[in-house]
Amino acid sequence: MKRIAVLTSGGDAPGMNAAIRSVVRVGIAEGLEVYGVEQGYAGLIAGRFVPMTVRSVGGIIGLGGTVLGSARCPEFRTEEGRRKAIEQMQAHGIDGLVVIGGGGSQTGSLLLHRMGFPVAGVASTIDNDLYGFDLTLGVDTALNTALESLDRIRSTASSHHRAFLVEVMGRDCGYLALMTALAGGAEVVVVPEVDVDPDAVARELREAYERGKSHAIVVVAEGARYNAAAMAEHFRERRDEVGFELRMTVLGHVQRGGTPTAFDRLLGTRAGAMAVKLLVEGRHGHIAGWLEGKVQALPLEEVVGKKRPLEPDLLSLAEVLAQ
Repeated sequence: MKRIAVLTSGGDAPGMNAAIRSVVRVGIAEGLEVYGVEQGYAGLIAGRFVPMTVRSVGGIIGLGGTVLGSARCPEFRTEEGRRKAIEQMQAHGIDGLVVIGGGGSQTGSLLLHRMGFPVAGVASTIDNDLYGFDLTLGVDTALNTALESLDRIRSTASSHHRAFLVEVMGRDCGYLALMTALAGGAEVVVVPEVDVDPDAVARELREAYERGKSHAIVVVAEGARYNAAAMAEHFRERRDEVGFELRMTVLGHVQRGGTPTAFDRLLGTRAGAMAVKLLVEGRHGHIAGWLEGKVQALPLEEVVGKKRPLEPDLLSLAEVLAQ
C-alpha cells in the first residue's frame, strides 16, 4: 500500500478534524502518500482528491466541523455510483480509504469493502448510535454543549417559575437526551426507545409543581414520537394539567458545532491513527472507536445495520433522581 485517501461523510462532528490530522500525519509517518477527499462520497465519485502534507493539517485539531467538507450523495447508494468511486480511486492510484462518519457513512464503507476495496472506518457521530461502541467521536462535545444550554435555560426557568421542553439531537437514538437529562438534573426525559404518553409527562410536571419545585425541565430527543413541538402542541390547551407555564427550546445544530473537547480531540487522534494501521496491516473492513476504555477496532459487518440499545438502568436512574 503506497497511497491512501481520507474523507468525512454524513453529519459533521467535533473531533473530525483531529481524526483527519492524525490520518494524514500517521499515514505519512508510515511512508504513505495521503490524499483528502472533498465533500465526502460525492467528492469521491467526482474525483476531488487533494494531496495532504503534514503542514496542510497544521492548526486544525481544535476546529469544529470538517475541513474536508461533507455532503449527501444519493448516487453512492447505487452500485453504479460506488463503481465510479472505485474507478476514480484506482485512476488516482489510491490503495486504501479511511471513512470518518456515522451509520450511513459506514454502510458505504462496508459496501466498498464487499466490492473488494480496502477500507477502514472511524466511528464519528454525535448521535452515539453505532452498535458495538461505548462512545463515538463528537458525542462528548455535543453533550457538553447541550448541558451548558440546559444550565442556562434552568436559570430562566427558575426565575420565572416555568417548565421548559428542551429538544436535543440524536435522530432515532435517545443517548444524547438521556445523558443530558442525567447530567443536567432534568425532571423528565423523553426518548425514542420508550414510547411516552404526553399525559404521563403532564403528571410528572404536575407532581413536581405540587412538590414545590420552582421550575421543571423536560429533555426531549428529536426522534421521539412526541418531540418538543408535538409535546408543546399537546399541552397548549392543557396548562392546568401541567401546573407550570410552559416554554419550548430546540437546541438544533448548535450541538454539532464548536470547539471539540479534549476527549474528542484525543479520540479522533487515536482512532485516526488506528484506521491507518488497519489499512497498513491488511485488516480491511474494520472500524475504530471507543470501547471498554480504549480505542479498539470492530469488523464493519458487526457494526453496520444494528441499533445501539439504550441502557434501561440509566432510564430508571433518571426517574429516581428527578424526585
